[in-house]
Amino acid sequence: MESLSQIKLFYGRKIVIGTKHQKERVISPILLMELGLESSVLVDLDTDVLGTFSGEIERKDNPLVTVRKKCELALDISGADLAIANEGSFGPHPASVFLPAGDEIIMLYDRKNNVEFVERELNTDTNFHGSVIKTAKQLQEFSRAVKFPTHAIILRKAKDDHSFVVKGINTVSNLNNTYNHLIQKYGCAYAETDMRAMYNPTRMNNIEKATIKLVNKIKSLCPHCNFPGFAITEVKPGLLCGLCGLPTRSIKSHLYICQNCCYQKELMYPSHNQKEDPMYCDYCNP
Repeated sequence: MESLSQIKLFYGRKIVIGTKHQKERVISPILLMELGLESSVLVDLDTDVLGTFSGEIERKDNPLVTVRKKCELALDISGADLAIANEGSFGPHPASVFLPAGDEIIMLYDRKNNVEFVERELNTDTNFHGSVIKTAKQLQEFSRAVKFPTHAIILRKAKDDHSFVVKGINTVSNLNNTYNHLIQKYGCAYAETDMRAMYNPTRMNNIEKATIKLVNKIKSLCPHCNFPGFAITEVKPGLLCGLCGLPTRSIKSHLYICQNCCYQKELMYPSHNQKEDPMYCDYCNP
């Protein structure tokens, strides 16, 4: 990690944050403190055109493409040349389908120098949930499970029905009134967590974590040309088994590549182990 004084790419520049959900609350202080970047938010920026969590507008692209489009949209509207944006996804954890997970992608896009820096925070610290609600007791149980009222709830007629949707419910009276209206008019209700950042402190905390990881990556400079973002671009398996000597799936090295001068550095044995335990060998322990 290099000192801030060595990062010259951002000197004297300002950055626009591509959000309409108050993510600047956690992103702005980090950018200012760690990179010296003053940020702004566009009041007329509607990132919902790229997709909504509640499903009224389907997200057509994957998270990486979507977050890039958010940056480009912010730059086009503002006329700036430096932007940062975030895109979240929620569902089963890739390593365990039984655990819900949140995946936050964050990108700093520099149009002036045609370079982008990307980081992610993937973990199971999320209240992402949805359930059919048939009784007031079920509604109370759901509310407790998703940390209501500090975390807001969305109520609708049915899971995939967008004809009646109430978002940002964060008071008991609003929750009960909306639920009673749904039951009286439709005889059914579906509750889900409101995953918009300003209504979900747990998600906001993960966005903060992703932002910290991003600035740490940016502050890692190439030893050859001093360009920011000198980070791991490839993880190479093949750590040799300590018993049979055959390659295992365990990590043998990390490859760092500068996106400016293409300088490469391979860090061998990042786990500090030059041999793997036979229990992780597909030959010794099939």
